[in-house]
Amino acid sequence: MREQFYEYIQQLQDTITTELEAIDGGVTFMEDLWKRKEGGGGRTRVIENGNVFEKGGVNISAVHGELPEVLRKQFGVKQGDFFACGLSLVLHPKNPFVPTVHANWRYFEMYDETGNIVTQWFGGGQDLTPYYLFEEDAIHFHTVCKNACDTYHKSFYPKYKKTCDEYFWNAHRNEARGVGGLFFDYLKATSEFTLQDRYDFVTAIGNSFLESYLPIVKRRKDVSFTKTHKDWQEIRRGRYVEFNLVHDRGTLFGLKTNGRIESILMSLPPTVQWKYNHTPIKNSQEERLLQVLANPVDWVK
Repeated sequence: MREQFYEYIQQLQDTITTELEAIDGGVTFMEDLWKRKEGGGGRTRVIENGNVFEKGGVNISAVHGELPEVLRKQFGVKQGDFFACGLSLVLHPKNPFVPTVHANWRYFEMYDETGNIVTQWFGGGQDLTPYYLFEEDAIHFHTVCKNACDTYHKSFYPKYKKTCDEYFWNAHRNEARGVGGLFFDYLKATSEFTLQDRYDFVTAIGNSFLESYLPIVKRRKDVSFTKTHKDWQEIRRGRYVEFNLVHDRGTLFGLKTNGRIESILMSLPPTVQWKYNHTPIKNSQEERLLQVLANPVDWVK
């Protein structure tokens, strides 16, 4: 399974970066190959200062070795080895009317002292963070997510949508990071689903990503905007940074396990503002966004 999934994310990285370069039309992804001294490595691809994407990354990694202390404590074991691989992407568009998007699909194995697999699972998801709310964009994104889930089980979309709403919640601000999407973790083999079933589901979600996001980019990328729009985008980007550095488990895990800093912090936008006690104008588009982020919305009935 580890070889199967790693081959998949290599191919998916190629597909996604090719499509993103085509829609940007200005710059290409810079590739950075790296190795982890404890075992494994990755292929980081970053795009910057493009026509459409101000900054973004589509990264894959496959790392292995002795379980870090934080994982030994989490799993209640004294020692053991692990393997983990995944694709993680974040795209910060230039135009404030195009939403930021994040996605991640990953696989994990843990072994006992004799090298036998003790546990293995999949995780991942994708979520949308708009700066100006267009309901048709949120509906499109969630519809694609729901359709991909429904192919496997009708319970998946409502369950993983709810998990996403709960996870991407900036508790210290009492607001959502964005309009959500899907989030799932610890998808193991069960009496109902084999590990191959889990693989098929997660890869179907990964394959749906471009369909969920690119139509929104094409619809909004050439809309004219002002400095006021850009300022609001950068203020909201500040909330994105806050979530990643305060709450995000993946970021915190990477920082605590000697992860590659450049790849971990690739998710942060290039320009951000923090204005003291900033309050949008009453009845403005900016205030409407905050009202929606105060409570999760069922975008697909």
